Amino acid sequence: MALFKKSPEAKTPPAFDALELARAAALADAGNASLVGEYISVDFDEEERIASYMFEAFLQGYMGWRWVVTVAKIDGDSDATVCDVVLLPGPDALLAPEWIPYIDRIQPGDIGVGDILPSNPDDARLVPGFAALPGDEDLDATQLWELGLGRPRVMSIEGRDQASKRWYTGDRGPDSAIAKMAPKPCVSCGFFVPISGSLRGSFGVCANAISPEDARVVSVDHGCGAHSEATL
Repeated sequence: MALFKKSPEAKTPPAFDALELARAAALADAGNASLVGEYISVDFDEEERIASYMFEAFLQGYMGWRWVVTVAKIDGDSDATVCDVVLLPGPDALLAPEWIPYIDRIQPGDIGVGDILPSNPDDARLVPGFAALPGDEDLDATQLWELGLGRPRVMSIEGRDQASKRWYTGDRGPDSAIAKMAPKPCVSCGFFVPISGSLRGSFGVCANAISPEDARVVSVDHGCGAHSEATL
């Protein structure tokens, strides 16, 4: 059951007439009479002991917001008392966009010299070092755990999957324009250095100083015109 009756057009209950008190409270809170506009409506509880008076608000950056002054009366004979003065958005109010955690706002290229991106302990792309996939570490899982060696965390299967999809569908995958025009794929190039780990069958690093992909991770079926076995 709703606490307040919405009554934008209803008359104020005879036992509850505190419009001027509410306006004075809004003016006192605003500190400037120009920031408080016309009276809009009043909402009151079923027993007509608590009422919320609404006035137009003219604060910079708060378009469509309203001053809401809540007043109360102990009984029909007592004087009204101000409980609270707040700003609340109206139906057409200008609202701030939904807040997005910083970790979800960071984009490639945002991290510059001296910038530190705090590590997320719940990052699904990482798992404890002892959970490394076979072949990705020099020591096996038991040694990593018992001896305390290796990295604290390594990439999870989800993290590897995200990276491989990002690399393969990017500019250094098989569908880029330079790869489609290449004479042969990277996997057959003498400058192709396979990477280690579970992604070694799909990616490597270009080591050709002449190639536009030098020092970058490329897919095995990527390619460029600087292939080591290219002929005219």
